[in-house]
Amino acid sequence: MRTMLLPDAQRYATLNAEALRSEFLIESLFTAGQIDLHWCEADRAIIGSAVPAAQGLSLEAPPDMRAAFFCQRRELGILNIGESGSVTVDGKAFKLDNLDCLYVGMGCKDIRLSSQRPEAPSRYYLLSYPAHSSHPIALARKADAQAVQLGSASTCNSRTIYKYIHPDGIKSCQLVMGFTQLDSGSVWNTMPPHTHLRRSEVYLYFNMSADARVFHLMGRPDETRHLVVADQQAVISPAWSIHAGAGTAAYAFCWGMGGENQAFNDMDTLTVGDLI
Repeated sequence: MRTMLLPDAQRYATLNAEALRSEFLIESLFTAGQIDLHWCEADRAIIGSAVPAAQGLSLEAPPDMRAAFFCQRRELGILNIGESGSVTVDGKAFKLDNLDCLYVGMGCKDIRLSSQRPEAPSRYYLLSYPAHSSHPIALARKADAQAVQLGSASTCNSRTIYKYIHPDGIKSCQLVMGFTQLDSGSVWNTMPPHTHLRRSEVYLYFNMSADARVFHLMGRPDETRHLVVADQQAVISPAWSIHAGAGTAAYAFCWGMGGENQAFNDMDTLTVGDLI
């Protein structure tokens, strides 16, 4: 498990493009046949992936967690961005098709991930935060998700937000999670931009072609920078940073948050004119 100690808002402004990518962008995800984990000090999030091939994979607690099992003191969200598979938690199996989401609460001990067809594997995105209370395991299918239409074609940001883990959906301790799909012809996400000091956020960009990119805007509103992000890469957005982006074509992204509250609309809004 890689440990990521993020720069603060002052040191961030001194970083060149290479250092900015090293500190805030996770490029090494979705390796066939293995689990990849990254521990981040922003709300102590763990960002990871699992791609089971011929053999299933078991999610264990790395030594740095000092835990008997992964969810001993944590909760976990799992989004399948690949082909159909199943996740078995303490002996109970849950089938996850493409864009289905599973919530695993604190105290669950045995987590196993598999693909229905090894030649077309599942691609499980993992997002975990510390928990202080236990909530039941819950499966959310894309067809049943609370979908919200936002934006318009005229502003190039027509999109649908699918909420999975949130106060009016799957209950959790602090994790909030879902994904957004941009409509064809739309490229902007999260505009106008905002921050929320009460919680950090992680963006996983996916459903992009190999030659497509998203220009992810980040940083303080008066000191913005950008990361050039490829398919199935993740960006860590600390509480002081904006998070928005524009792609070379339509794409999807999974958003996940952890922190002091779970209010989806609790944000400090900005206008485009506020950015420098």
